[in-house]
Amino acid sequence: MSNPLLDFSALPRFDAMDASFIGPAVDQLLAENAALVEQLCADPTPPDWAHFVTPLEDANERLARAWGVVSHLNAVMNSPQWREAYNQNLPRISEYYTALAQHPGLYRAFSAIRTADGFGALDAVRQKVIDNELRDFRLGGADLSASDKEQFRVIQAELALLGASFEEHLLDATNDFALLIEDEQQLAGLPQDVMEAAREAAQRAGSPGWKFTLHAPSYIPFMQYAESRELRERLYHAHVTRASSFGPAQWDNSALMDRILELRQQAAKLLGFASYAELSLETKMAETPAQIEAFLLDLAQRARPFAERDRDELLAFARSELGIEDVQSWDLAWVSERLRQARYDFSEQEVRQYFPEQQVLEGLFRLVRTLYGLDIRPAQTSVWHTDVRFYELVDAAGALVGQFYLDLYAREHKRGGAWMDDAITRRRKGDAIQTPVAWLTCNFSPPAGGKPALFTHDEVLTLFHEFGHGLHHLLTRVEELAVSGIHGVEWDAVELPSQFMENFCWEWDVLQHMSRHVDSGAALPVELFDRMLAARNFQSGMHTLRQVEFALFDLRLHDGARPAGESILDTLAKVRKEVAVWFPPHYNRFANSFAHIFAGGYAAGYYSYKWAEVLSADVYSLFEEQGVLSSTIGQRFWNEILAVGGARPAKESFVAFRGREPDVQALLRHHGMV
Repeated sequence: MSNPLLDFSALPRFDAMDASFIGPAVDQLLAENAALVEQLCADPTPPDWAHFVTPLEDANERLARAWGVVSHLNAVMNSPQWREAYNQNLPRISEYYTALAQHPGLYRAFSAIRTADGFGALDAVRQKVIDNELRDFRLGGADLSASDKEQFRVIQAELALLGASFEEHLLDATNDFALLIEDEQQLAGLPQDVMEAAREAAQRAGSPGWKFTLHAPSYIPFMQYAESRELRERLYHAHVTRASSFGPAQWDNSALMDRILELRQQAAKLLGFASYAELSLETKMAETPAQIEAFLLDLAQRARPFAERDRDELLAFARSELGIEDVQSWDLAWVSERLRQARYDFSEQEVRQYFPEQQVLEGLFRLVRTLYGLDIRPAQTSVWHTDVRFYELVDAAGALVGQFYLDLYAREHKRGGAWMDDAITRRRKGDAIQTPVAWLTCNFSPPAGGKPALFTHDEVLTLFHEFGHGLHHLLTRVEELAVSGIHGVEWDAVELPSQFMENFCWEWDVLQHMSRHVDSGAALPVELFDRMLAARNFQSGMHTLRQVEFALFDLRLHDGARPAGESILDTLAKVRKEVAVWFPPHYNRFANSFAHIFAGGYAAGYYSYKWAEVLSADVYSLFEEQGVLSSTIGQRFWNEILAVGGARPAKESFVAFRGREPDVQALLRHHGMV
């Protein structure tokens, strides 16, 4: 059988994928790429776009597509065989890209293109590609001495393995815990469909009663609704001590985290930066760590009065209405849900009945059609799991614009959270345009009790968020791979399209088309929507400070100013003392599961969520001024932000759309903090 990882003629052949194909595919692609690099560098003719940039780009795209499939399946179908093959080959992939970024022949060739007379004849997009490449050579260690290059390569290889281990430990620790309950009286307060999902989970595990886990669709509703304080504390303790010293030693991330931070700082120093934070900002909008810290502390100061009010109201309600004098962290979600119900006369569970999966998807697709004139229709291809669906995005003439896979439900061997990633990127290949393809992944509750999957409103927000990332990738009009779609976009601006999409989940003209009661088929009552809208900023002050806490903690870990001997826990405690209004118990090990910064791409960049939210709220304010479903403004957003991808600086794209510099007032208004 031919190796499906080496077939780039069409979509991935998931029906033929097997872990045994990974090693041979990596062997072949690395060998072919190494030979091509040497051939290109040995060519005596001056390098140009057609004979140097394009063939190198073609070769690296094949490797990226093959390894992208491997990485994706490692995240969504993490079998022991796949994990082993992934970890065996990950260092080789890391070493290849590190060596590529340090290759003196390639560096000289790109520098020659940049200084040649013909550079001015290249269009602005290709000039941006060349400038980005030269920047990445410098950040990859191309200017280092031979010994420092070797040290940098060793660091990058180890960091890749440590990040993978962090994520595996977190997944294994999450999967290892189960709360099995046989006495139904202990489940008082839990909604019927939550209990039904837990019963089916127990049946699948061959156990009687009900099974609850640390995966979000099980953990979150239990913490919100279970009346048993003892069980809430038990589940909370398990959740916040995952992958820490409180569990099995083989899954403890503590030492990994210290080593990751140490290696990042070493890499930054080798490249001439004072800290890893400074290094990370070379590819971001923000200019200095001090600028980010000032931004976060200003936001904290603005949010603090609202956060203190949120906390005091919660504590007063717990004392007067629930008889709880000593509210603990495992009470927060439960008390908050009771307070929300008392104040706004609805529960998340009540709202959830109005958001069956298919209706939500139809409403989302309708919004895309309204704003951009594009239709989304089901299509057929092989997939990695029976739950996965595949769609095509077409224009008014029926021409294919893009395609995406949708994997919505939580599974035992699937990484937690929600994300979008690129499978295939739009680019010109000869006379043809390559169609972009995206993976869209969430971790929602699957169908249970004979009913379709039901989404909370927060899950609807998550779906819209990831779909915003997807549209950023799929609606690009750029034809150069390196800056097409999400490629080349500054990391602290890449959340703009995703956070922008969340705003539509609060618009009646959108929600009325994406909500129907799962049993009666009745539309979402406008009175219930009004109560949801009134509750939109419920505890927004506390939520804002929590995000600032995460972002400031991340920055302080990476800004090079941490005193010698100060532990990660000490740093987190100091940040909390500075900005928080709620303090968790001593055993809380949140950092050990903070995959965004230890295994994802958000190291020294978690602030990006709030930074980009300023941009997205300000962008959406123009829709509010001109009509939230205005196709005219929708086309302008497509043209000035989605279509251009990374082909120009994000700030220029923002100003081209909004007509001015960003303003924080829209964000504060959206969060009720004015």
